Amino acid sequence: MSDKKMDIPENMQSSLIPEMLSLDSKINFNCHKDISCYNKCCKQADITLTAYDVVRMKQHFGIDSSEFLNNYTVPFEMDAHGTPGIKMRTDNEGVCIHMREEGCSIYENRPSACRYYGMGVMSRRDQGSTEDYYVYFRNKEDICKGWEEDYETTVGEYREDQGLVDYDKYNREWMQLILKKKSAGYTIGKPSEMSMQLFFMASFDLDRFKRFVTSPAFNKVYLMKPEEIEQVTSDDIALMEFGYVFMRHVLFGEESLPMDENAYEKRYEERKEIIEMRRDVEVKEHQRKQEELKKEALRVDDERLDDGHNADSCATDDSCKK
Repeated sequence: MSDKKMDIPENMQSSLIPEMLSLDSKINFNCHKDISCYNKCCKQADITLTAYDVVRMKQHFGIDSSEFLNNYTVPFEMDAHGTPGIKMRTDNEGVCIHMREEGCSIYENRPSACRYYGMGVMSRRDQGSTEDYYVYFRNKEDICKGWEEDYETTVGEYREDQGLVDYDKYNREWMQLILKKKSAGYTIGKPSEMSMQLFFMASFDLDRFKRFVTSPAFNKVYLMKPEEIEQVTSDDIALMEFGYVFMRHVLFGEESLPMDENAYEKRYEERKEIIEMRRDVEVKEHQRKQEELKKEALRVDDERLDDGHNADSCATDDSCKK
């Protein structure tokens, strides 16, 4: 792929170079412990994490995903729809909590955004095409002196040196989900709060997702054999990849999982009493708010009458409108 121009969001134009690069593109960049800016990027950390990032880091610490999320991440909304994402936690000064003077304390399992630092990557799909591909670009922040190093390499070599082959491989489907949502939106309308919770769980909280997939509630809806369940929950990677299939079903209505056609009707009957009670509560709450609005309107009218105003005089008296 030859180098092409690309559009860069206005808030990022100060550091990103608007030129798409391929794996064969040559760059002059190097990062090492003796460089003058060593660790400075970690002191201004704003790291968005991917599904595979979480897998690598929770395995590094030997803890489950829920504990990892609580201890090492902060939530944020990735778009106007409220799609949940997570960022690496920092201290009050914005310094990554994994940074030490000697460098990164989780270096072998650091996130993909850290590995790509100095560069950037995004998943792209041309108009009219169903296939996506990665494009790369330079990210020349003022604090980074790596671009001043006399060291020529290619994007592909840099990617291999940073251990990004597996990261790109396992992040690809997750990035495709994000790309599809941005380019086509949700095919089943605005996602519910439950859909967003399922997205978060299948993306980041894999141990909780595993409990969900092996639960009786899941088996009542999805027609998967015990050996299929065992296969997709056999390890974190298999579970993560099954999560991508599950999210395509939940977010975009893709028929990627076999379902019991009567599952929702059965579940409604099981929970009918609870659902109707909740509906009654919502109706009563709505009626209560309407009554409060009526009372407030009457109170305002009474106050105006007490001040000597009436409906006829208000039509010509500007003081009624104050």
